[in-house]
Amino acid sequence: MLSDIEIAQQAKMLKIGEIAQKLGVTEDELEPYGHYKAKLSQKLFDRTANNADGKLILVTAINPTPAGEGKTTTSVGLCEGMNKIGKKACLALREPSLGPVFGVKGGAAGGGYSQVVPMEDINLHFTGDMHAITAANNLLAAMLDNHLQQGNELNISVKRILLKRCLDMNDRALRSCVIGLGGKPDGIPRGDGFQITVASEIMAILCLASDLEDLKRRLGNILVAFTNDNKPVFARDLKAVGAMTALLKDAINPNLVQTLENNPAIIHGGPFANIAHGCNSVRATKLAMKLSDYTITEAGFGSDLGAEKFFDIKCRFAGLNPDCVVLVATIRALKYNGGVPKPELTKENVEALKKGIVNLGVHIENMHKFGVPVVVAINHFGTDTDAEIAVVREYCEGKGVEVAFSDVFAKGGEGGVDLANAVVSTIDRCSGCQTDFKPLYDEKLTIKEKLEIIAKEIYRADGVVYTAKAEKAVKEIETLKLDRVPVCVAKTQYSLSDDPSKLGKPENFTITVSDVRASAGAGFVVAYTGDIMTMPGLPKVPAAENIDVDGSGVITGLF
Repeated sequence: MLSDIEIAQQAKMLKIGEIAQKLGVTEDELEPYGHYKAKLSQKLFDRTANNADGKLILVTAINPTPAGEGKTTTSVGLCEGMNKIGKKACLALREPSLGPVFGVKGGAAGGGYSQVVPMEDINLHFTGDMHAITAANNLLAAMLDNHLQQGNELNISVKRILLKRCLDMNDRALRSCVIGLGGKPDGIPRGDGFQITVASEIMAILCLASDLEDLKRRLGNILVAFTNDNKPVFARDLKAVGAMTALLKDAINPNLVQTLENNPAIIHGGPFANIAHGCNSVRATKLAMKLSDYTITEAGFGSDLGAEKFFDIKCRFAGLNPDCVVLVATIRALKYNGGVPKPELTKENVEALKKGIVNLGVHIENMHKFGVPVVVAINHFGTDTDAEIAVVREYCEGKGVEVAFSDVFAKGGEGGVDLANAVVSTIDRCSGCQTDFKPLYDEKLTIKEKLEIIAKEIYRADGVVYTAKAEKAVKEIETLKLDRVPVCVAKTQYSLSDDPSKLGKPENFTITVSDVRASAGAGFVVAYTGDIMTMPGLPKVPAAENIDVDGSGVITGLF
């Protein structure tokens, strides 16, 4: 059996200009990065601004488990299946972060015969967007420390600096550090730390900005520190915004690549959903909708994180009205939620499936709360038995949703035809009208009121508990009048609760908020729960140990 990278390396890719032609993109609107990837220019946005929008499909999932769900694989396969049945469909996905690529998760370009290519490029440096974001963030940090060194005209308190440096790599040793050690020329000594690039506010800003001017405005609004008399200091006060924007002027444009079956894929931005808002860029999604009849996008991790933020943050800011949700699960993962250990998931266990399928049920119900129709996609494995399949079908029928069994990993687009037909038929049932989509809450509510709604309606918690630190932070954000915005919850992806060990449908629990911070440039506040770290660490055996490259430049071990 071929590995993902071996399948990708055997792909017969078309030159990127040919892929662009499928979307009606002209040569002048394309900025090639080699033969098989390109940036889509502002000229294209301007020309297509008045085009009608195609349908928007969100792919999300149950809470992830060690058994894997295959959300990106399903997204790619759905696009292939759509094109197989004669629909003009385009992907709008996130860019992978180098941290997970070399850590536990590996690459994020799909799997098997349902991938986007060139897989090695997409998973590694791609077109340099992550590096540009890292550079812009660290330029701001450098200018802040230089301001302190050069006399501190703004009277910034070294004990109240909010901005962290960033690095697109899992490196736990950099979570907390001391900088400025050495002699007088080496800077002002102070505590500092790093977060992973995809958790940075600049990543969130890039993904939510509508154009270069909006990007520049948002960068200026980044709250970086407080003065010694507790006045806020923004990035614009450090006169860093112009230079930061210059670093990001190319990164703001989406990237065009292709699937294994030569269908178009626009890949741009990559915030994590457990520590950020988990969606690709607004620009990429809206452009795909102008260029195709069906746009397939995804949100990170389970629907309690990625989809909630997609609806409450991204759709609210961008004015998007999604037409369908595809909710991905596997029978193996549902059995895991029912208490079956990973080594035994290939054995038939109907009772455990019935116990664990409640996790799927919560996610279905949650998506309906946003007024969007749902199709369940079961990522099919050969170990799924007829009895187990029957349980899933009956359960979904009882929830009033269609279910399709997807085999895109092994069969590519052909394995996604049933899912594609189910999605089209679900959308067509509302032909000529719009969904009843609406965000879960009014952003003008207080921070605590919004968190209470999310905790009770989405996580099914009894309520929210705040630490003293969080209480103080909420009051300060309210005083600054930065509170009447959406809330982005940083929470474990493994459970509906803030405890990763609580699987299925947890009951009788509260959510504990340990801190709240204003992301004024992004336009939301972040509430931290549990033990969420914004700089992940590497596992005992990192994926990096298995990655190699031969003398001809052929990479192996990347998955």
